[in-house]
Amino acid sequence: MESVSIEQRGPGTVSEAEDPALGLSQRAKFEILGAVLLGLFLGALDQTIVGPVLPRIVSDLKGADYYTWAVAIYLLTSTVTVPIYGKLSDLYGRKPLLIFGISLFLIGSALSGLSQEMWQLILFRGIQGLGAGALFPIALAVIGDLFTPAERGKYQGLFGLVFGVAFLLGPGLGGLLTDQLSWHWIFFVNIPIGLVALAVIGRLLPNMGRTGRKVRVDYLGVVTLVLALVPILLGFTFAESGNWGDASVWGWILVGLVFLVIFVIVEGRTTEPIIPLHLFRNRTFSASMVAIFFATFGFGAAIIFLPLYFQIVEHSSATESGYKLLPFLFGLIFSSIVSGQIVSRTGRYKPVVIVGVTLLVVGLTLMTQLRADTPDLTLWGWMFIAGLGVGPTFAVFTIIVQNSVPFQELGTATSDLTLFRQIGTTIGISFAFTLFRNNLTWDLLRTELGKAGAPGQFLPATPPPGFDPGQLTAVSSGGANGSGLAFLAQLPANLQAIFVNGFNHAFTIAIANSMWLGVGAAVVAVVATFFLKEIPLRTTLGAQAPSAQAQGAPEAERGARPAFRPETAQD
Repeated sequence: MESVSIEQRGPGTVSEAEDPALGLSQRAKFEILGAVLLGLFLGALDQTIVGPVLPRIVSDLKGADYYTWAVAIYLLTSTVTVPIYGKLSDLYGRKPLLIFGISLFLIGSALSGLSQEMWQLILFRGIQGLGAGALFPIALAVIGDLFTPAERGKYQGLFGLVFGVAFLLGPGLGGLLTDQLSWHWIFFVNIPIGLVALAVIGRLLPNMGRTGRKVRVDYLGVVTLVLALVPILLGFTFAESGNWGDASVWGWILVGLVFLVIFVIVEGRTTEPIIPLHLFRNRTFSASMVAIFFATFGFGAAIIFLPLYFQIVEHSSATESGYKLLPFLFGLIFSSIVSGQIVSRTGRYKPVVIVGVTLLVVGLTLMTQLRADTPDLTLWGWMFIAGLGVGPTFAVFTIIVQNSVPFQELGTATSDLTLFRQIGTTIGISFAFTLFRNNLTWDLLRTELGKAGAPGQFLPATPPPGFDPGQLTAVSSGGANGSGLAFLAQLPANLQAIFVNGFNHAFTIAIANSMWLGVGAAVVAVVATFFLKEIPLRTTLGAQAPSAQAQGAPEAERGARPAFRPETAQD
């Protein structure tokens, strides 16, 4: 096997035993990259293939009362395990954790496909999530092990491509399997893909990331982290119904925050913390966490509304609404790949992320002008611009974080980035739905109905019987054609079209006004990117992360320095 040259390794301070990636040929690296991307594709495809079919599944299993739990349990288990997998992969190596995660995901997939009752589906989706928590952070960490920071830009953009392909295939494949076979096959389809990934990873991937020292697992940190994240995520998930006045919502969040304080105290006193607090003293690491949190907050707060717009205002099916997001998707894939290439070729990442997140602000600001009569071509342009802004958050922030931390904590730092991304999306969606429902008032609807030509006698100052703002935001209610405006059935036929037209305008204005939440969050993300310290990308593999390079030393001096220490990247 052709190994990496000594020049790329640095002057003999790291052996292949310490950094197994040094002994891999380029061919082996690309085969591993393909298998890792295939494993990541599993998790991405599962999210896009299950969503459109879930109402059919819940109906067959007679579990409408527990509909949200089929989604929430996967979100909970996959999110809380992310930092745990990341830390354990640093301690024991990527290979066993990645194989365990994919295997657990496949077991959960098979069991989900065999579900005969709703409680079984919820339980098995939870098992799926436990495995899925390993896929994204360890996949990104493996890329960090295989390629130097200066090279990673060429390959990190592929992660955006994977999600794009999954988004393209998922809705159509889910509908096809459900119609031609049964919904059970949307889970079974994961198994052959996962087995191929396991075969290649098991054969080629060395156990990279292992520190080689005796360690003690931070069990107390794991417990307190779970006890903190689960209640917080549950609280924000329940709040998506818009019921922030419910004491249970705040109760869950408060309990989570209490355990979060306990977790921070525990982490400050342990030798091997799940989330090392000293990383947050690194300005680049902290700025990246803030930027990715608010960028995904803004992205989640906005992109959740577009399917609602397509399904309720344009009367598209769930599958059709998914494909109407293609302009956004194309922008995301394009900028994800191109931004990675730019960083790899120039070594500059700060301008790339500043421009990228600024484009997200522009795209979201344009979407605040959305109206029921906005031409599709115009909306596609706005979506494409927003997608251009999201792409670099997939590709470049991973390079930034991995380049700014010690190699020994690469998995931990990468998983922290994933954690902030997922929590930002969850909280963004919760706040966005709340703001949306608060915007969709009878006063707004009454005004738009009047503009549409509805007679004044049908527009009382107080909401008429049958008006339910909560039902208006539910796709299953059919918006103006469903139970949300039940009083429509009492109107003359010639007036119903006027009322539907007025409703569509009011509904769209409520969406557009709610987009400002995403704009505000994205602006905070832009501000955070200015605090990034642009450290030259390292040109050495593995533990060779020379402090001289972080200080901008001449190229001839790089690689001759001691291994990277945490304090070298702190400001």
